[in-house]
Amino acid sequence: MRLANSDTLPGIRTLLRRHSLPTSPSVKTMEPPPVVDAGRYMFNPTLKWDPHVEAYFSRAYGADHFSRISSALTRPSCYSSIRVNTLKTSTEDVKKKLIKYLHETNFAKEDSTSCITQNPALENVLYIWGTGPHEISYDRQPDEPIKEIIVSRKCAEAVLRGAQIYVPGVMACSSHVEEGDKVAVSVATEKPTDTGGWAIGITRGTVLHGIPSDVQYEDRHGLYIGEGIALMSRAGIFRAKEGVAIEMTNRVYRLPSFNDVLEGEIFLQNLPSIITARVLDPQPGEKILDMCAAPGGKTTAIALLMKDQGEIIALDRSHNKVMNIKKLADEMEIKCIKAYKLDALKSVSLSISDQNEVILEEQSVRVDEECYDLTNVRKDEKGRYLSNAETRKRMRQMRNGPGKNNSKGGKVVNSKGFAPNSFDRVLLDGPCSALGLRPRLFAAEETIDSLRRHGTYQKRMFDRAVQLVRPGGVIVYSTCTINPGENEALVRYALDTYKFLSLASQNPKIGGPGVVGSYKFDETHTEEWLTESEAELVQRFDPVSGTDTIGFFIAKFIVGSKSSS
Repeated sequence: MRLANSDTLPGIRTLLRRHSLPTSPSVKTMEPPPVVDAGRYMFNPTLKWDPHVEAYFSRAYGADHFSRISSALTRPSCYSSIRVNTLKTSTEDVKKKLIKYLHETNFAKEDSTSCITQNPALENVLYIWGTGPHEISYDRQPDEPIKEIIVSRKCAEAVLRGAQIYVPGVMACSSHVEEGDKVAVSVATEKPTDTGGWAIGITRGTVLHGIPSDVQYEDRHGLYIGEGIALMSRAGIFRAKEGVAIEMTNRVYRLPSFNDVLEGEIFLQNLPSIITARVLDPQPGEKILDMCAAPGGKTTAIALLMKDQGEIIALDRSHNKVMNIKKLADEMEIKCIKAYKLDALKSVSLSISDQNEVILEEQSVRVDEECYDLTNVRKDEKGRYLSNAETRKRMRQMRNGPGKNNSKGGKVVNSKGFAPNSFDRVLLDGPCSALGLRPRLFAAEETIDSLRRHGTYQKRMFDRAVQLVRPGGVIVYSTCTINPGENEALVRYALDTYKFLSLASQNPKIGGPGVVGSYKFDETHTEEWLTESEAELVQRFDPVSGTDTIGFFIAKFIVGSKSSS
């Protein structure tokens, strides 16, 4: 019911010395803003939780520690970690290019070299430092409401990480906003509905007047994320379908954006995800399985560690996500990755004759309508003309393929699964509640029941990983959640169910220990976590710790002789 040795977790300075973590003495580390009444135009959010979930986490971490975790989740990490593709370039060359980029984009107006640091222990990783929180002056005139917009919560979370505001993210806007106007940007977070769900309660296109009768006037107090310049008029914003609506010029947290920067040479990736690939410790020539591989960050990190020698099987059940994995591998010029469309729960083949069998999915490559003979498209099999709606449907299928999710087109490969004991190492970074991702401005949608369902699903996936790895092999399990039911409880299940599995030490070891103890939900169900010795072998990244990462969890298992169990 607590973190093992939680009272002796190293401070940030000790961590920096011990693990050569990123440090930039000239840049202020981000801390939560002081809780003071600086008016409504500030950023000081409170993360809402389901009361039962809050009680559960408070029991696991301690009420005070969980309160600090909850606060840390609302703000971004103070740095961005970038993984360099050493198959195409060198870390030093990328560093020079990034210094030039930061200078040209005015992110670092004076000395951009101070924004970039390296970690000797992770030779192909660079850290780009941001600043914040900053107090924003909105130049409000007496008795005159400022012009403002409200953006969706997901848009705001992206903006806090350095993005601009795109048209679909704008929910409401002051009247008479014209191109070039300064606007204050605030966030609409979800509220409970009469039907028991959650919604932001704003109709897109709502007019704001800057008065208390405005929609969510009080609710957005303390939820202002900065100031920007409108690149479109109010009418243009709600008429357009895409494009940048607001260019952020003054942010509460300032982090550089790396969208389309050095494509194929760098990959923006959270530090714990980089560590996960290292913990797997893949070797050149091995056969590796990444069970839930999209978008391909860990898959390509594994390929770099293997020096593109061997075979990596990357799975995802979505056609589009498989295409994204292939696209990333192509950009990085990696050859050892084979991406298949397959649900990880169906990854074990039912018969030896099916092992490693793959078939091409019949997905059409995109077709240019202007170059295609539409005569047959507009007619059915008997030559009769179709309705306009049916014609449009056929054209969409020609462009996108017949996939259920209106896929991007192009060919992917389906797999019928793989024979047991096929892989030297298996990485399972499965779908989870994602309650460790930051910045996060809403969390109340998760309930105790939904958290338990996540845990049940992950156990089923872990069972497949155990079947697919060979004796003597390695399984690495990871999540981006702070939920012990998806982390420590999964490890407990694995060790109790498969006696031939044992926890292994991890290298590098940067995160802290796991959660110890258990939690009693009711008279019939108690969730068991870890012992003190087991907790020291796993790796939990705490958003409150000196590493200032997302919430993350890693466990590494060595597979013994399966016949002895």
